[in-house]
Amino acid sequence: MTQENTVRIATASYPVDVLDDWDTYAAKITEWVGRGAEAGADLLVFPEYGAMELATLAGPKVAADLEASLHAVSGLLPRVDRLHADLATAHGVHILAASAPAAYDLPPGVARPVNRARLFSPGGGVGVQDKQIMTRFEAEEWDVVPGGPLQLFNTALGKIGILICYDAEFPLLGRALAEADIILVPSVTEAMTGYSRVRIGAQARALENQCITVMASVVGDAMWSPALETCVGAGGVFGPPDRGFPDTGVFAMGEINKPGWVYADVDLSAVADVRRDGGVLNRRDWRAQSGRDAAAPMMPLG
Repeated sequence: MTQENTVRIATASYPVDVLDDWDTYAAKITEWVGRGAEAGADLLVFPEYGAMELATLAGPKVAADLEASLHAVSGLLPRVDRLHADLATAHGVHILAASAPAAYDLPPGVARPVNRARLFSPGGGVGVQDKQIMTRFEAEEWDVVPGGPLQLFNTALGKIGILICYDAEFPLLGRALAEADIILVPSVTEAMTGYSRVRIGAQARALENQCITVMASVVGDAMWSPALETCVGAGGVFGPPDRGFPDTGVFAMGEINKPGWVYADVDLSAVADVRRDGGVLNRRDWRAQSGRDAAAPMMPLG
């Protein structure tokens, strides 16, 4: 860490490319991680489905085919993960690798690929998180399915949870990670509407849980991929608008579709402080909603 209780976060506005070969990909990821680490980042966050650029290594026909590209990327994940693990150790950083379709090591009863993010620690640890709720595209066109349950990772930086894109729009999933100091939200969205939904969801989870949330985005066009096509987004880091945090709840927010790292320095002691003695206590008072989730009765109004 840069100083006691302070974590520098680098979250990506990440463009996907047509890759010439594996070495091109490895050089790209190595450069991104190196640049973030040189800027003092302790935690580097890549976006949802950023790994789909790996499908181009199998040629344009495979990259343009939903089913073929899915399996092409999944087949490269062990090699991808070795690269990220080595970089995390070499630079002494935590890295959330770009999520990818995974067609192996599936949970019991799951027969189709899942959308999987992997968190690498500098000490060699690896945490795996699958997406919980599929978008319409994933469910209706791509047949990517929900995977293993939500998990909380106890790291040297604090307790970290992961809500992949659409998952961040659901408060009960966020509540399942109520003990997290930091919730990572890797995303890819096709328009400002989608980007806005996920960003608002990420900010709402920070408000409810009184924690830090970190959104990463794929940016720019990838018309060679029917899974991505046009991508609109930006990296952002958010907290509750309360004592010890920015008045707006926004630590940092990137410019829409401008590639690069977005940096923020966050004091994790502020998370404990605001949970104990904030202007409001959303996390504690969540239970006050109990029994109020049923629809309100319809009352006639003359």
